[in-house]
Parts: sequence; structure tokens; C-alpha cells
Amino acid sequence: MNKPLTAEDKAELGITRFDAAEYLESDELIALYLAETLKDGTDEEFIQALNTVARAKGMNEIAKKSGIGRESLYQTLSSSKPRFETVRKILDAMNIELIPTIKTA
Repeated sequence: MNKPLTAEDKAELGITRFDAAEYLESDELIALYLAETLKDGTDEEFIQALNTVARAKGMNEIAKKSGIGRESLYQTLSSSKPRFETVRKILDAMNIELIPTIKTA
């Protein structure tokens, strides 16, 4: 049975933690990321994607713009079932609008 890698093993192998927030550098990338997650992911994955986008844009800034306390924002985006009203406030703070489309068969 394989044992888990230690921090030293990871450092020796050059393994680092991946954070998608570091790569979301434009509104276009953010829109594509959220659209794909909403299209193909679960509700929980979409909330996690919102968390990633909020970190990319800056949690403090999103908290101020949404009128949600920073700690509450962290809690909301780590919850699997946030209130829709809160999600809308977060999307508005990010200047993100969800546009419905009709699915084709």
C-alpha cells in the first residue's frame, strides 16, 4: 500500500498546490469558467467556482460591493446550500449576469 507524500516529498518532486484563482486574470476567463461550471457541474461545484472567482477578484472587495461581511462571505461560499438572494448579491458585486439560453437536444 502506498503511503501519502510528505511535505518534503512534494517539495523534492516540485509538486505545488494548484489554485485556479491565480489564472482568472480577465473578465472573459471568469465568465467562461463560471459558464462551464454552471453548464456541466453540480450546484456545489458552481458555489466553489464562485468562491474561486471571489478570491481572484479579492474577497474584501466583493464583501464591500455585495454588502456582505467578509466572514459571512467566506462562510457563504464554503456552504453547499447558500441562499439564492446571497448568491445574486455576490454575482452583482462581481458584475456578473447570468443570461438564460435554451438548451438544444
